[in-house]
Amino acid sequence: MTYVADNEGYFGEFGGAYIPEILHGCVTELQDTYMKVIGSPEFRKEYMALLRDYVGRPSPLYLSEKLSQKYGIRLYLKREDLNHTGAHKINNTIGQILVARHMGKHRTIAETGAGQHVNVEKMKMLGATVVPVTSGNKTLKDATNEAIRDWCCHPAETFYIIGSTVGPHPYPDMVARLQSVISEEIKAQLLEKEGRDYPDRLIACIGGGSNAAGTIYHYIDDERVRIVLAEAGGLGVETGKTAATIALGKVGIIHGAKTYVIQSEDGQIEEPYSVSAGLDYPGIGPMHANLAKCHRAEVIPVNDDEALEAGVSLTRTEGIIPAIESA
Repeated sequence: MTYVADNEGYFGEFGGAYIPEILHGCVTELQDTYMKVIGSPEFRKEYMALLRDYVGRPSPLYLSEKLSQKYGIRLYLKREDLNHTGAHKINNTIGQILVARHMGKHRTIAETGAGQHVNVEKMKMLGATVVPVTSGNKTLKDATNEAIRDWCCHPAETFYIIGSTVGPHPYPDMVARLQSVISEEIKAQLLEKEGRDYPDRLIACIGGGSNAAGTIYHYIDDERVRIVLAEAGGLGVETGKTAATIALGKVGIIHGAKTYVIQSEDGQIEEPYSVSAGLDYPGIGPMHANLAKCHRAEVIPVNDDEALEAGVSLTRTEGIIPAIESA
């Protein structure tokens, strides 16, 4: 495969591990361990059992008959919203928890940009300690900053579960591999429903890019499949109130990886904006930065009003209420 990470954690020129010295040992240990763990039969058996019996996989591949008729295509929706907890993130989280357990890490941390949402109450019910972030604009970027600071203060005993295909190597590659269960299922489901195991197009939203990475993983080098990615345009790319990283970003370093970053002329990271908490991020995963640069993926900014209109449209036509990110 030509578009996945090389042995040093680079997707083309993007990726790598740009980290403070205090985290070097933690990250190196993970780099040396993760492939052995997730490639083992024991991991695969436990991981797939949890995805089946706890998460509820495989998620259905649903033919949207009304939208298919409207646009003259056959449009399928991969129903990650039906997973336990309501999103694709659980695929990656469970996998990383199993890696952490194998490494003997008993303290886990994570970040979320959705602090105002009901899922935080679910986290508390499940026993997590939720710490509000008061720095910066209090968005996903700032939550990630605080999580990394905590990691630096407790490096030996802590496993940082990064929720997307961002951060230092091996996180972008590890998250993509764990999320690839999505495209693995799509291949089997399309073969059953359409008699072939690949689509003409794959469409997904990108902030950091975990759901997109999982959706495209098994098709990334299949040139028969066109990849279309939607990034958060906010109020418009030209307004300055946007999170359209591919449209506006320049090469830089953010949260330990080299990628496209929305930044000022002197290299200061700009505050992004989107109505979607999950896409309100000034960077992009290095996998998707490379796909965009190589023109393997077409990346389209979608503004807030367009996303909200699409969400209402899907709700009214199919009775499926999407997340703003998916919309």
